[in-house]
Parts: sequence; structure tokens; C-alpha cells
Amino acid sequence: MNGHVEQSGLILLVEDSRQIAEPVGAALERSGYSVDYAADGPSGLHLAVASSYDAIVLDLNLPGMDGLEVCRKLRREAKKATPVLMLTARGTLEDKLAGLESGADDYLVKPFEVRELDARLRALIRRDRRQVSTEVLHVGDMTLDTATLRLTRAGQELSASPIGLKLLAILMRESPRVVSRRDIEREIWGDMLPDSDTLRSHLYNLRRVIDKPFPRPLLHTIHSAGYRLADLDAEVASARMA
Repeated sequence: MNGHVEQSGLILLVEDSRQIAEPVGAALERSGYSVDYAADGPSGLHLAVASSYDAIVLDLNLPGMDGLEVCRKLRREAKKATPVLMLTARGTLEDKLAGLESGADDYLVKPFEVRELDARLRALIRRDRRQVSTEVLHVGDMTLDTATLRLTRAGQELSASPIGLKLLAILMRESPRVVSRRDIEREIWGDMLPDSDTLRSHLYNLRRVIDKPFPRPLLHTIHSAGYRLADLDAEVASARMA
């Protein structure tokens, strides 16, 4: 599946069913993408690590190594931040959480419309190509270097997904202001908004990384308003001193 067209990008499609891969690959090529194809997990991981793709479409159920393991190895061992859209036949919240926790940026439940796949890929690629300002952000005892994507809290290095890091950057820049759910979703996904579980799942996984191992939380849900990142103990202490 080739025939490179510069403007749309290079996609890796990892799908073991040719009945799905061939029509999807053909449709993506008609949309202007160049598409590489892998039919199993190990081959998909090898291609994903060895080449530079604009996005990866990754099936969950694969021979040799499932999509979750491929994504985990891509993120944690290869340190690749390529946008990953995971395909799954199961649409439960637990499956979505597992996919996002492994490092996927978005997911589609089978059966799906190729037009939606195309739109979601464009949103992921657009977000990934967007220029990110280089700065070091601080909230409480947590620091994020947006150039190196190094995240630490209390001197401990933490590992978050690409979307988790994007979420953190938004909330840290606005801290201690409350940021609405809609503003967060539009900043990350543009006009192609995800379903209602996606942001909640990413926030759930982010809390496990930045808050759960530590004595006090920094990420707070403000009901009917949005989310804020703040060291409330420090705020209270400074208010008393004022």
C-alpha cells in the first residue's frame, strides 16, 4: 500500500484482518495518505520504531503481541510519541481505559466509518504538528519541561502518555484557574471532539501518575465547571500569611 502524497502524511496500519486492512488502507490512500501495513504485533512494533510515521492505526487484537503491548513498548521502551489511534471491537470503559493507559491517544470501536477514522487521524496529526512553546512549568512540587517532556514530582521522574502531558501543559499554564472540559477538549482534539469517556479516561490515568503515589492531590475536579491543577495546601498557607 504505497503511493506517497506529501500533504496528508504517512500512516502505519497494524491490522491482522485483510478484510478490514485493505478497504481501510485504500480509503486512506484516496484521502492522500501513504500507508504502510503490518499484519501482526511484532512486525507493527518493528516498523513503528524503525520509521517515522505521522500516525499509527493499531488494532487491539493482534497475533504475536496485542495492541496494548505494542503501544506500551512503543512508549516506554522506544520512547516514541507518534500519535496512536487504537481500533477495538470492545467498547467498554475498562477497554478504553486500558488502551489509553497503554499510551494510545484516541480509539475507535469497530465497526466504524472510514470518514470518522480519517477525521480523527487528521485531528491527531494536526495536534502533533502544532508548534509547542518551550517552557518549564511548575505547580507545587511538580515540574514539566515542554521541550524534553520530562515530568517530575517531588524529585521523582514520572511517565505520562502524550495526551496526559498535553493535558498537564494546559492545566499547568492556566493554574490555579479552572479550565472547562470544553476548552480542554478543543485544545487537544480541535473540532473532532471525542466521546464523553475519552477525556475522563485520560484524567483518570493522569491522576494515577501524578497524584496517587503522593500524599496530597494536585489535580482537582470542580463540578459543573471543569478542572484545575493547584497545590491547595500552599494556597491555604499563603492566604493565612497574607
